[in-house]
Amino acid sequence: MDPRRTRPFLLLALTAALLTGCSSGTQNGSFDAQPGTPSPTCLQHQGQEPGSRYTGGEKSDPTAVLEMMRFYTANGTKAYCDGKPPTDTDLRWTRLYTDLGGGAGHVAAPAAR
Repeated sequence: MDPRRTRPFLLLALTAALLTGCSSGTQNGSFDAQPGTPSPTCLQHQGQEPGSRYTGGEKSDPTAVLEMMRFYTANGTKAYCDGKPPTDTDLRWTRLYTDLGGGAGHVAAPAAR
């Protein structure tokens, strides 16, 4: 292989690895949009509280926010796969959805506890 041709690919791979490593802390508080199931029949409970990617105002990640908004708009009224009501973490996400302008009719009303 010609080193002149592989060098740009190596640089790209190294940059991607560094960015992934550096951004791993920003993954805390990430929304699980169930990427393995584009049209889920039920919802999985969220495992993390909303992080600054979603709650940081002008410093929020617009792509992450839009992904969360799109997910709830399309799927927010579906039941949870385990048949249980939303957790406190789930409720924080749906509250964030409505606080950011999402329609309350797109997310399930919290069950009485």
